[in-house]
Formats: sequence, C-alpha cells, structure tokens
Amino acid sequence: MDIIPLPAFRDNYIWLLRRQRAAVVVDPGDAAVVEDYLQEQELALRAILITHHHADHIGGLKELLTRHPVPVYGPAGEAIEGVDHPLRDGDAVPLPELALRLTALDVPGHTAGHIAYHAPGLLFCGDTLFAAGCGRLLGGTAAQLHASLQRLAALPGDTAVYCTHEYTLANLRFAQAAEPDNALRDAYRLRCEAQRARAVPTLPTTIAEQLQVNPFLRTAEPAVIEAVTRHCGQCPADAAACFAALRRWKDAF
Repeated sequence: MDIIPLPAFRDNYIWLLRRQRAAVVVDPGDAAVVEDYLQEQELALRAILITHHHADHIGGLKELLTRHPVPVYGPAGEAIEGVDHPLRDGDAVPLPELALRLTALDVPGHTAGHIAYHAPGLLFCGDTLFAAGCGRLLGGTAAQLHASLQRLAALPGDTAVYCTHEYTLANLRFAQAAEPDNALRDAYRLRCEAQRARAVPTLPTTIAEQLQVNPFLRTAEPAVIEAVTRHCGQCPADAAACFAALRRWKDAF
C-alpha cells in the first residue's frame, strides 16, 4: 500500500491510500485535487475517512459522493452530512481493497468529537497532533486535548503520523521558545528546513520523533515547565496545567 500526500489549499494534505487500483482518501477538503489524482492514476475510490467537521477537511465530500457513491466513515459525535458510517472509540474500519483494518480512536480537544484512525504502524490524526505542535482548541477543552495527546504519545514509537497540515516549521519556531535547549529538536528542524527547501513534505513523522521534539508532548520536562513558568509568571501545578498554559502561549505566539 502506498500513502500519497495531495497538497490542498495553502497548507493542507489530503492523504490518499492506494493499493493496486483501489484508493481511500482522508479528509478531502478539496474534491478537485482528489478527482484529478484518481483520473490521472486510473484509480477507483473505495471509501472516504473523516476526522472532524471543519470545512478544510470535508469541503470536497459532497462533490466526491456525486461521482463516487462510497462509504464515508466519520465521528459519531459530530454532525457531518454524508457520513453514513458514524464511528465511536474502538470501532473497526475494514478496508479490504487495501488489505487494511483501521480502528477509530476518540481524540477530542481540537473539536469535541474529533477522531483518529489507527492501525499498527499507522496513524491518521487530523488536527489533533501536528509535527512539533498540536491543534487549537476549537470546540474541545485543554484537558481533553492533553489527554488525547497522551493517548497518541503512548502508541509504539515507530507509528507513522499522518497529520493534515504543513505547519512544521512554524511549530518549530514556537518549540524553540518553549524549550530553548533541545539538540534533537534543532537537528530535526534542520532536516525539515532542507525538506521544505526542496518542496518535500515534512510528513509523515513518527511518535518517537515527536516525543523528542514536540513541546506539547513534553509538558512534564523540567525545561518546558521552566519556560512556561517564565512566560506566565507562575509554575504550573502539573503536566496538564503546563499543557494548558503552553497552548494559550502558542495561540498568541
């Protein structure tokens, strides 16, 4: 199976999974981008996966369904027109054409009903976890998002993380402020800068990599706590409070 990033809008990726002539897409915000690739590669669309309700993730859904009447999987906790397979935590997503079976994970925070799709070695996490960052709070709470990120952080380190925005370099600028002395993060930044200079996506990343560089997964680290304390003028009580303060700091960064 191949996983192809289809760039959309300014910084979105629509992930297309393909095996032979079968294809599945994740968060098709733009139907034209998907349709062009399907026609160019002579692929048959077999299913659509949705992580949450924002327009840049579902905007192409209605148009795609007029041409491809396929199953649409999405979060049961969000009202999304076109989703005919609503998913709750632990529900299976069988994709036999890809020889793949995904599991839905509830990961609220960015939105209240956000889900991710997981299989051994693979994670499609929408806007919950980004390379060196995480989503804004646009319907969920900081406590929810912190718990969701901790859940994803507990996945095996070699899990490939397919998030849906090319925010990496901007996130790394904030990560420098949130943890000034992190040599692994600095080496990661240089690699990412070289990739973007060649117009190559910085994604996927891995869980192991993000545990080393992403301040939102490092809120128990003394250096991150110290930076948050300096910024806020108050030491956070615990990792969850550190995360909430870090998210507010990033919002205004």
